[in-house]
Amino acid sequence: MTSPAAAPFPDITGDLRAIPGLRGRLEANAPMAPLSWFRTGGPAQVLFTPVDEDDLALFLAQAPRELPLVVVGLGSNLLVRDGGVPGIVVRLGKGFGEIVVEPGHHVRAGSAAPDVKVARVAAEAGIDGLAFLRGIPGAIGGALRMNGGAYGGETSDALVSARALDRAGNRHELSAADMGFSYRHCDAPDDFIFVEGLFAGRPGEPAEILARMNAITEARASSQPVNTRTGGSTFKNPVGAKAWKLVDQVGGRGLRQGMAQVSEMHCNFLVNLGGATAADIEGLGEELRRRVRETAGIELEWEIKRIGLAA
Repeated sequence: MTSPAAAPFPDITGDLRAIPGLRGRLEANAPMAPLSWFRTGGPAQVLFTPVDEDDLALFLAQAPRELPLVVVGLGSNLLVRDGGVPGIVVRLGKGFGEIVVEPGHHVRAGSAAPDVKVARVAAEAGIDGLAFLRGIPGAIGGALRMNGGAYGGETSDALVSARALDRAGNRHELSAADMGFSYRHCDAPDDFIFVEGLFAGRPGEPAEILARMNAITEARASSQPVNTRTGGSTFKNPVGAKAWKLVDQVGGRGLRQGMAQVSEMHCNFLVNLGGATAADIEGLGEELRRRVRETAGIELEWEIKRIGLAA
């Protein structure tokens, strides 16, 4: 089975291309499946890839406010539904990927910088405290929005400040306290697009930090389906419980729907076996949520971001 072909959206890029001074790339009915680690889903009505922060600010200031807008990064924790995404999808690319080591054991990273790369740059500079980023298969923007964490650390532990643009293109500087971090969540307004984060570490020995990162790599490879079409952790851990255990207890391990399957290796990962539709993947997740709700009385909350329309 393959993802159903979504009907093309009306091409609305003409007016957007007329924005004076815009430098980024605009695409109508752009395929989104290649941008998601699940490799499934319908097109974006408009896909905008800004050149840099100024280009994004200009676009946001001029684009019609009535058009819905979502932001994607590496697509590691993303499910695009089969009907595609109406409105505008902003994809932050290499113009947002800079990583700079600053005095005082600080690292400034653009929102498109992969978490693993930030961890490595910090380690090689002798900055400890960011090694946990090695265990997060995403980019800094997602870590800021979701308070990403792994292997004993999370974004809130290291963040000093973040910069964001709002839907009107205005810039905002937020301290760590302003972010309102909690488990896999921040309280920043939903329309804020994070463009950069400043992180603080502490002095450390590069070889020691890199050894810890290698241990994280080995632990992930031995316990998670890292070389498959997956979206990372599917559900947030409920208070006092582990999502994977709850799924395992209701017979979820290895469960299939179409060409989507619950990983045999780790029950909190869904896998595209090849040709799965987004409906297969989401339907499988909802079946797991139903079983856990009815058996354990616990409502599992999706950690994977789901966008777009059903086919």
